[in-house]
Amino acid sequence: MSDLSHVNRAGEASMVDVSAKPATARAARAEGRIRMSPDALRAIRDNTLAKGDVLAVARVAGIQAAKRTAELIPLCHPLPLTDVQVRFDFEDATSAIRCEAEARTVAATGVEMEAVTAVAVALLTVYDMAKSVDKAMRIEGVRLLEKSGGKSGPWRAPEDAPAR
Repeated sequence: MSDLSHVNRAGEASMVDVSAKPATARAARAEGRIRMSPDALRAIRDNTLAKGDVLAVARVAGIQAAKRTAELIPLCHPLPLTDVQVRFDFEDATSAIRCEAEARTVAATGVEMEAVTAVAVALLTVYDMAKSVDKAMRIEGVRLLEKSGGKSGPWRAPEDAPAR
């Protein structure tokens, strides 16, 4: 038998059966950045792009993505999300926008994938809306920052840890 949770006894990809697990309050927080030219950063901040308010649209895209994570990631369970928050911060020193998303639920499995998916799609939306100004934008550092709830309890990413 495999030690991998998403592989069955026959070695096939399989959704984990969580039916015996109790529903508990769970939360997860994720982050990522999109680096861009100073001109693109200014256009987003000043809301001068032809496509409209980039961060407002990206916020809604991130929320929508969290709600649809199970449709995008094949072995994820559909979850009844109780809250999704998507926030942006301008990082002028590095000409970047940082996105942070938090997802919450009361369920038998966690919301880590929903938080990470919200960040990824929000940043992809920023790229789509601002690519007319800077096609060389780079999405970086999408990662889980912390999670709480469930059998394994709380977890927090090490500070300034590089991706492994």
